[in-house]
Amino acid sequence: MEFTEAYKQTGPCCFSPNARYIAVAVDYRLVIRDTLSFKVVQLFSCLDKISYIEWALDSEYILCGLYKRPMIQAWSLTQPEWTCKIDEGPAGIAYARWSPDGRHILTTSDFQLRLTVWSLVNTACVHVQWPKHPSKGVSFTQDGKFAAICTRRDCKDYINLLSCNSWEIMGVFAVDTLDLADIEWSPDDSAIVIWDSPLEYKVLIYSPDGRCLFKYQAYESGLGVKSVSWSPCGRFLAVGSYDQMLRVLNHLTWKTFAEFMHLSSVRGPCCAALFKEVDEPLQLDMSELCLSDDFTENNNEDASERLRVRYEVMELPITLPFQKPPADKPNPKQGIGLMSWSNDSQYICTRNDSMPTALWIWDICRLELAAILVQKEAIRAVAWDPTCTRLVLCTGSSHLYMWTPSGAYCVNIPLLQFTITDLKWNSDGSCLLLKDKESFCCAAVAAPPDSSEYDSDD
Repeated sequence: MEFTEAYKQTGPCCFSPNARYIAVAVDYRLVIRDTLSFKVVQLFSCLDKISYIEWALDSEYILCGLYKRPMIQAWSLTQPEWTCKIDEGPAGIAYARWSPDGRHILTTSDFQLRLTVWSLVNTACVHVQWPKHPSKGVSFTQDGKFAAICTRRDCKDYINLLSCNSWEIMGVFAVDTLDLADIEWSPDDSAIVIWDSPLEYKVLIYSPDGRCLFKYQAYESGLGVKSVSWSPCGRFLAVGSYDQMLRVLNHLTWKTFAEFMHLSSVRGPCCAALFKEVDEPLQLDMSELCLSDDFTENNNEDASERLRVRYEVMELPITLPFQKPPADKPNPKQGIGLMSWSNDSQYICTRNDSMPTALWIWDICRLELAAILVQKEAIRAVAWDPTCTRLVLCTGSSHLYMWTPSGAYCVNIPLLQFTITDLKWNSDGSCLLLKDKESFCCAAVAAPPDSSEYDSDD
């Protein structure tokens, strides 16, 4: 892997959808860099500190959320003189997002009083009263033709179906939820999944015309749904629950065809590979140190005291670190809080929040556990390569961790005092963005290694 130098950032960073640019917030400045040369191609000055960044899908425009002011500013990459400012006045702005056409901005006011659709073409605006959530509760079809917006009035949840062409309401229907948590269109745009708050285990599948196709409830007593995710192919719906189980439904019958348990004690028979992050002293003489620039010349640490991080293959049975959540505090750290599908829908990775240092990787084709990665620190973020079956994760350390079906390996970041708190892939899989608290760098990633590179630290 080849790493860039570290660049300053004070907020969000994100790649453009066309993979050509990276937008970086540096206080009140929006810096646009080229992803190949990392030279600054545009620099925009906002009226306040940038809290949020989002590209339009065509990579032509970019919006900045100045939520402290509160205000939205939008910029054009090809027309630097063009500017747009959105201010809701006393209503405030809690969140903003682009429409699929990249020519409309949707903002949610404070206290969810209304959702407003702002046009960049003719300055017209459309209002939707009483949106359910500020940042959730809005989902667009894959073809960008329709939007489903959750609203609540008279203590009842509703779905408003809008046309993204005229922004007229095409239909409104009530849903059978006590307190709707979120909504998501299926990848083939044929169904809408809705799930209730954790206090009521309820997953509902609706057709676009408002018919309830299926109601799923795994159990009644106890906290319910914590995370829901469609597979990219649209054939599977994964539901993570507070009972520490992952359930996968198929799109034909909406029945459960797989249930995966996350137990603190893993025993045989099991074909999964178990990788545990371990330290070992790294001894280097002066000649080796001169040949290796991974330890930069300005580093004054004693090379003999350095530690190399690698994965060690473990044997069954194994007991994973487990944290029992306190019974007297709300929002217990348990259940499937992190869940992500691979691009080919063959694998799904999960993290049980009561075992935050363990990442589980499940093989959906074989309906079995493929691997467990046991880290020294809690897993902060994971991301699948958009072009191949490769998973990267970070734990707030100075190392990057990767898994492929061939094995797992650790990568040392050759930057002083750089700890990875978040990561994102470029849309073409050529570049990986790594964020520190006050800086970021990018890594050019080669093809996945073969099975002989289980514990590489390059």
